[in-house]
Amino acid sequence: MDGVPAFPMTRGCPFDPPAELGELPPVSRVRLWNGSTPWLVTRYDDVRAVLRDSRISADSDRPGYPHQSAASAARRKRAKSFITMDGAEHAAQRRLLTGDFLVKKMEALRPAIQRIVDGLIDELLAGPKPVDLVTAFALPLPSLVICELLGVPYDDRELFQDITKVMVSRTATPSEAVEATEELLAYLGGLVERKASAPGDDVLSKLAVTQYATGRMTAEDVASMGQLLLVAGHETTANMIALGTVALLEHPDQLALVRAGDADVHRRATEELLRYLNITHTGRRRVAVEDIEIGGEVIHAGEGVIAAGDVANRDGAVFAEPDRLDVTREARHHVAFGYGVHQCLGQTLARVELQVVYGTLFRRIPDLRLAVPIEELAFKDDMLVYGVHCLPVTW
Repeated sequence: MDGVPAFPMTRGCPFDPPAELGELPPVSRVRLWNGSTPWLVTRYDDVRAVLRDSRISADSDRPGYPHQSAASAARRKRAKSFITMDGAEHAAQRRLLTGDFLVKKMEALRPAIQRIVDGLIDELLAGPKPVDLVTAFALPLPSLVICELLGVPYDDRELFQDITKVMVSRTATPSEAVEATEELLAYLGGLVERKASAPGDDVLSKLAVTQYATGRMTAEDVASMGQLLLVAGHETTANMIALGTVALLEHPDQLALVRAGDADVHRRATEELLRYLNITHTGRRRVAVEDIEIGGEVIHAGEGVIAAGDVANRDGAVFAEPDRLDVTREARHHVAFGYGVHQCLGQTLARVELQVVYGTLFRRIPDLRLAVPIEELAFKDDMLVYGVHCLPVTW
């Protein structure tokens, strides 16, 4: 199709979706890396309709599925997780983990998360400056928390963090993506086998005992579930911590409200930053299994669909002055965590971590500021999860 715009597009502002997306019809074709032309859906109501409709599949093995890159296609073919499954298969695997991520359990972690945040800030204040907030704070916090939950040794963080960088890179080759996937699966599979005979009080131990040791799942099956939780559990939250920090530093009026605010202000600020920034900048990928009408367009079976949550979260029909950061607004109905049966399993954990971070960092370091102009920051347009590569700060 001539004239079909390429996706993704370049951002003019590090916090906003590409301006070109707002100029397209709400349901329109875009061109991907492999020449395919799936449908891009950008309106809030249409995005939610796509994500809740059983006629739209998350199965990445189906013909027509709009993979982010050749590397992503190779990686997902090598190790499939329940986020790319449908129906009963998806429900059965997700159900194995639901109890571990209940709201009550995640809220019970708040004091421990607060202690970790305070400890990391103590180290920041005692150390040299400027400092890279990504490596010194944003990455260690969620890594520590997800390692404790899963039962992954935190001492191995350099291994899985380096592997994750390859797995979420949009410039990695298919062979690099598969090699990284296999390395992480082998590492986690070894943990599963050891935990089957010497379990602890963690998610991988539970799965090792109830699924692997009983023959219901292989060690690699359990490792694949662990891989999803490990990668998503630290990579997404780390990027949101860093990117949210930049956004607040660039909006001092909103930062002042957060710094002086109470728990309710921190809750609202977290939801607003999730709406305003939305690190899943390549959209949620799906493929139609039946003909379906969305936004006045008929999407035929076998055609790919990209639900652009970042654009939907800037829908002026849903959010007043959508391009303005307003930490006092009630924005919890955003779609940063997706929608429907595939809505992010770990969203409550992410919320607790972000609330503690935004409520503590600027109170304890009230004069925190960027150590370089924002124009010098390298934003992660080259990664599947948006954020900032390095964040030099001082105070």
